[in-house]
Amino acid sequence: MAITLSASDSALAEAPRPVLLTPSQVWGIVMLAPYLLIFIAFVVYPVGYGLWLARDPASYVALFNDPIFARAAVNTLIFLLVGINLKMVIALFLSGFFIQQRGWIKWLSVIFILPWAVPSIPTILSVRFMLNPEWGMVNHLIFNLTGDDGPNWLNDPTIALSMAIGMHIWKSLPFWTLILITGRLAISQDLFEAAEVDGATWWQKFRYITWPSMQTLYITCTLLSMIWTLGDFNSVYLLTGGGPADLTHVLSTLGIRYLRLDQLSLAMASIVCAMPLVLPLVYFMMKRLSR
Repeated sequence: MAITLSASDSALAEAPRPVLLTPSQVWGIVMLAPYLLIFIAFVVYPVGYGLWLARDPASYVALFNDPIFARAAVNTLIFLLVGINLKMVIALFLSGFFIQQRGWIKWLSVIFILPWAVPSIPTILSVRFMLNPEWGMVNHLIFNLTGDDGPNWLNDPTIALSMAIGMHIWKSLPFWTLILITGRLAISQDLFEAAEVDGATWWQKFRYITWPSMQTLYITCTLLSMIWTLGDFNSVYLLTGGGPADLTHVLSTLGIRYLRLDQLSLAMASIVCAMPLVLPLVYFMMKRLSR
């Protein structure tokens, strides 16, 4: 029996089937797949697993009942408010110093950037050895100059935390100075030349030209530095180890302390407690960048 097709049926039969993905889209997925796998393996999974370990409310009760946690939280706030702001103010003024067109300043800038370029472990440990009260270079120099024994730098909580803040500033100051130098170089020199013609002082140039031009960059760098510093444990852990008597811990090093005591849930809970500090900083930074 012969089967006849109508014109509409033949048109449907000859119509091409829709392609789900074009070759360019397939290649795009192939190129993105390694990044997505790495992101899931090293970001999503660790964060999710850490939140799962810190899910027990009893961990937070034990954490808040630990007096070391309260001291670590206060130390973290001091570290952020004092260390970050002092570092950024120094970096702001040093950026104006290093943009001067002088040969010896270029050589000095090479030396200045070394603390940031050298790895943290050998530099911070070398400073710790220098501050040793018995055979450290600092106390040895004090004894040769004054005849008196130097202080036990890392045995006093206030001095030890101050040294850790100073270590953090010394280590990261070159990086933020370079960032602010780029901001200064982006300012038109015509503005400064016009200000000189009008007889403006250096402070008036800074107040009315430099600062308005760099204000957004400065605040963004400050927020980003706070976020990075919350996760930085090198300056405290390598210099003081959280001592003396666990009085110089910050939240990042407190988690390591609990890990050494085989208290994994408390370690994860202490890290989660830093999120109320991190999330607002991330929000304000992204809000400023989106303007």
